[in-house]
Amino acid sequence: MATRPAQADDAAYLHRNTPVGPISNNNMNLTNSYRDQPCIIRSVCIGGMGRRELLAELQINGIELNAAGLELFANDTFTTSEVTMVLQSVEIAVDTLGFPQGATIDSICDSAAQLGLSLCPLELGPHLRLQYRDQPEGHVGHPPTQHRAPPGSLTIASAPLSEDDNIPKGFYLRRIDGVLWLRAYRSGPEHIWSGEDRFVFIISPNAASALL
Repeated sequence: MATRPAQADDAAYLHRNTPVGPISNNNMNLTNSYRDQPCIIRSVCIGGMGRRELLAELQINGIELNAAGLELFANDTFTTSEVTMVLQSVEIAVDTLGFPQGATIDSICDSAAQLGLSLCPLELGPHLRLQYRDQPEGHVGHPPTQHRAPPGSLTIASAPLSEDDNIPKGFYLRRIDGVLWLRAYRSGPEHIWSGEDRFVFIISPNAASALL
């Protein structure tokens, strides 16, 4: 097992609600489609494995998990699909969603929905971690972070398993010193995500059918 770097103690990094100035997208020229925005689209195959099987697959492939990530896997309300399917994921920055100075998770998700994006199923995080192996290092050249998403991390936008802020809200992906990590985080609805933070959504069914 890889040793977890001291600077990576970010399992509960999302508690920052210090004012960062006006949060508005009125000055952004957003169109009504994610296709017109700078983003990264990936096909992600999910389903076909139970929660325990998925966890075992991560361990077999050398993926590290933090304690909060293991806590999510131990939660009985974390369910997976028995049916294998391919979803189109979209990696997009908070800034691109119209919030250069940051925004709350509700505002971020509302803006993404206007572009035809939806929340991911929780299991997409582990599956994307298994399939996305060339994630760049994010912490090199950056000071340790607290109360915010670490540089280079990808947060999976998904519905929380519980409204209890003591229960991890979802997964995020990191690469640290060549080691791939699947981590989970805790946060409250008042937290302000930075404009440079990057989220992963999926293309809404209606938006996907429009591409056919």
